[in-house]
Amino acid sequence: MDSSGKGRKSRGRSPESLAAKILDTAIELAEESGWGRLRLRDVAARLNVSLADIQRHYRDKDAIADAWFARAWQAMLAPTPPDFADLPAETRLYRLIMGWFDALAPHREMTRQMISEKLTPAHPHHWVPMIFNLSRTIQWLRDAAILDAGGRRRQIEEAGLSGLFLATLWVWCNDRSPQQSRTREYLARRLATADRAVTRLWGKAARAADDAA
Repeated sequence: MDSSGKGRKSRGRSPESLAAKILDTAIELAEESGWGRLRLRDVAARLNVSLADIQRHYRDKDAIADAWFARAWQAMLAPTPPDFADLPAETRLYRLIMGWFDALAPHREMTRQMISEKLTPAHPHHWVPMIFNLSRTIQWLRDAAILDAGGRRRQIEEAGLSGLFLATLWVWCNDRSPQQSRTREYLARRLATADRAVTRLWGKAARAADDAA
């Protein structure tokens, strides 16, 4: 006989639904007490499951944070309107990046706490995965934004988008304006500046190539 009854109850749920409920409950509890005070045993207690049930889906609390950010990826990569490809690259990037931030906006402060915990000096094992996750985010962003340049231009785009994303994240983490207007204005301004710089740079490169020919 199951000593707690929790195992029997959890087996009645699909793995996908339980994983989603664990994530939702963790976010709910973190909103109540703060991400730093969140304990997985409290998540298990609220869901009436065991810690073993949670461990089957998430290796630790940091994995729950990763799942939360994965939801932002899904929002960023959601289907786009039919005319999306006809929009300027600057507009495409703006919509996609803001899709990422808008998905996390209802829990902005808690998300900021997640990021702070990942960056804690006592957690160096989180730093390298964060670098890879940023790289993956930028690769997905370029693909979704239909940025298909290769070679030197691709390298410049990747470096520029990485810096832009991190800078916008910093603004967003401290943004208490209505509807994240400060973040929106910052991102729009930076994208416009970057677009003009890229146009000048590659325009000069194209003219130099024509002159050489």
